[in-house]
Order: sequence, then C-alpha cells, then structure tokens
Amino acid sequence: MAFTEMKKYLEEKTDFPVREKYDLPASELRFDGGAHARIEISGVESVSNLETMVKEADKRNITVHRVISLVKGATLLDDQELKYFAQIGADNDLELLVNPVVSRGWDTGRQYVTEEGYVSGMRLRGHDSLYNYLREIDRCINAGLRGFLVTDEGALTILNGMRDEGVIPEDVKFKVSVFAGHGTAPGGKLVQDLGADSFNPLADLTLPMLSSIRQGGVDIPLDVYMSLVESMGGFQRYHEAADIARIAAPVYFKIEPGPSEAELYNTWIDASNPNYGDNLTKMRVKIAQLIMEWIDRSDYEIEMNDHKEDLSIPQP
Repeated sequence: MAFTEMKKYLEEKTDFPVREKYDLPASELRFDGGAHARIEISGVESVSNLETMVKEADKRNITVHRVISLVKGATLLDDQELKYFAQIGADNDLELLVNPVVSRGWDTGRQYVTEEGYVSGMRLRGHDSLYNYLREIDRCINAGLRGFLVTDEGALTILNGMRDEGVIPEDVKFKVSVFAGHGTAPGGKLVQDLGADSFNPLADLTLPMLSSIRQGGVDIPLDVYMSLVESMGGFQRYHEAADIARIAAPVYFKIEPGPSEAELYNTWIDASNPNYGDNLTKMRVKIAQLIMEWIDRSDYEIEMNDHKEDLSIPQP
C-alpha cells in the first residue's frame, strides 16, 4: 500500500491527526461544571498522608478534586484503615482512586524488574494475579471506595463489563495509568472505548502531542504530569499549565514529585521514616498552589472551580 493511501485512510476514515497539532487549537471540551482543569494529588499512601493533604489544602485554599492513592497497593491497609480512608474521602468530597494490589515490581515474578524485562509493562501476570486483583477490588468497594487505577487493558475490559452488567456499582471509575504506556490519540481512543473514565498519557509529551490526542477523538479527561519523579525525568512544567489546560481540556493536573516510583511505593518507606509521606504530601499541595498561581498569571481565561457533583466520592 502506498503511503499516500495510508495518509488518505487516516484523514478520511479516522479522527486521528496525521501529524502533531502544531497549531495548538483550543479544546472545546470541559469538565461538568465548566472547568478546563482540576488538581490531582498522587501518591497519598496512608491515612496519615490523606489527613495531612486535607489540612494542607485547606490551609492553602486549594480545591483538590481527585487523589491517586495507595499506589503501593490497597492490600497494605487493613480493613479498618481502608474504611477510615474511604470515610476521609467522603467527608471531604474527594474522589479517591486506588491501586488494588502491589505492582509488578513487588510481585513474585521478577522479569519486570530486570534491565530489559521492564519493557513487558506493568500489566497483570497470570490469572491468579487477576483473581487476587478482583478480590482486592471487591474489598475496596465494600469499604466504600469508588475509583481504581488500572495498568492492564485486559483487566479494564473485564471491569468495564462488570460495571455495565451491574456486578460492580455503576458509579465506579477507572483511570488508566501512565504504565499502560499510551501516548497517541489511537491509544487514548482504545482505552476510552474499553471503558476508561480518564487516562494518563506518557509523562513527557509536548504541547503538540497533547493537542493531537485531544483533537484525535479522545473525549475523556487527560491526566497530565506537572511534576514527575526524578527517576522518570524529574521535570516540572508549571509554566505550561495554562497552555495545557487550553489545548487539552478537560485535564487533571497530576502532581507526583519524589526520587523514584520504586522508593515512593515500596512497602517499607513509611516504617523507615513515618514523616516521609506526610512531608511529601505537603509539598504536592504547595505545587498545586504554584500551578494555580501560574494559571492566574496567564493571558488565557482558564476556568478552575470547586464543582464536584460528577465525582465518584467514596460511600463508606
């Protein structure tokens, strides 16, 4: 097939851009309530971290809509802690999205953590892993949680089917993680069609790349890194906040500073330094304030508000 025919196919048969959207057109999509963007705090790993985040957000007058939490696995919270975690979310109108189980870096298989094995991706390994993943989701739902971080498209397909059939509550939301590795409009459209309620594209995408995803038929919110762990690049892009909101709305500004995913989300970190997570949580909320200040300085009229009626708030 000649390339001209391939190009014609993309232009006439799909919504996908042939090249990046270097003209950076404004997105016409918004969150319910009219906002271009919202704040997403990541890596809130314990009851103490969540309590700290709520206090710091109140101190700095920052509206946090969504918390990506228990990234190291809800498995590590006992039943009472998990229910209290959900209760804090309910009391403060926070959408809590949790990772049900420990990630591939800490399961019994070691391929993922080898020098070359990481390219296999952080997807579930074997049907027993899927079985335990679903058992943990059931425990989280029973505790009142209504949102989950998903790294595996196969699991997403099963979960979305269960949601459609009423096996799990219809208000449960699924966010596809950056570890699924999608960075194009076709990838975003794929996870959208599989049932994702938002997705985290690759962390290092340029403005034209983000614009291409939004203009390529992807309607769900994009979760865009504004602060990234050092091991994955360590960039901070607060100055681009207004541009990102304008071209890629609706956007969750994702805030996740730190040394590395391996250190932040290993099981020993809180035990070795119980104040570590709380202090880092305070920094994340401060970064949210910095982002808001850059939004205020912008020449664009970017709407950010405290509308929360569309969130999947925990129901403990």
